[in-house]
Amino acid sequence: MLDRRFAYFLPNTFTALNMACGFTAILLSMNGDFYKACMLIVLGAIFDSVDGRVARLTNTQSSFGEQFDSLSDLISFGMSPALIYYFRFLTDAGRPGMIVAFLFVLCGALRLARFNANIDKNKSDYFQGLPIPGGATAVIGLVLISLRFPEVNLNFITVPYLLFYAILMISNVPFPSFKKSEWVSKHKKQVLAIIFAIIASLFIYEEVMIPLIITFYVVTSILYFLTHRKKFAGIFDWKEETEAEA
Repeated sequence: MLDRRFAYFLPNTFTALNMACGFTAILLSMNGDFYKACMLIVLGAIFDSVDGRVARLTNTQSSFGEQFDSLSDLISFGMSPALIYYFRFLTDAGRPGMIVAFLFVLCGALRLARFNANIDKNKSDYFQGLPIPGGATAVIGLVLISLRFPEVNLNFITVPYLLFYAILMISNVPFPSFKKSEWVSKHKKQVLAIIFAIIASLFIYEEVMIPLIITFYVVTSILYFLTHRKKFAGIFDWKEETEAEA
């Protein structure tokens, strides 16, 4: 019985660590330590990817775990990156800056609520809209670019950039999850080599590679959607089953 309880406790521990990363990142950003705050968001994303896998490996998936994970994600990938972005770029914008930052949090919450509402209908090969960890990664990506290249003036894109990724999260653009990708299953060695190359590049030049990777993912996903509209027609048309009239 004790081992079984520990098995249920383990994935939730990683979820709590994810939340702790988001909370600490907020505190660091308030003190102006944006680099460490961004890296904590990345660490939180790693914990977030681990908790679900641990739950599946230990066969301890639960409704509680799903809801706890969503609440944690809202803090780590909604509230935290929005505040980091606000303190880095929008403090001089006054109330409009506060509203823009809030809209990112709001869209993240709507994204998570929609996912939970359709959790039994969601296809595992495509996400409906950009996942909130992807939105958070894009947000901290611009922060990292500003830290790496402080001489570059980014003020003219900060507001539309944040709004763009907020809208992407609640859009119906399909973003590949790669869980059931035929190409991935047929080219496992190449995929493994790509993963190792990405990890190595992140260790060497993370300030540039993080925004570059998420931008590449988002742009290629949107272009693929625009050029294959027929393939994705009706992919997210959830239809409630109704009883036949007598």
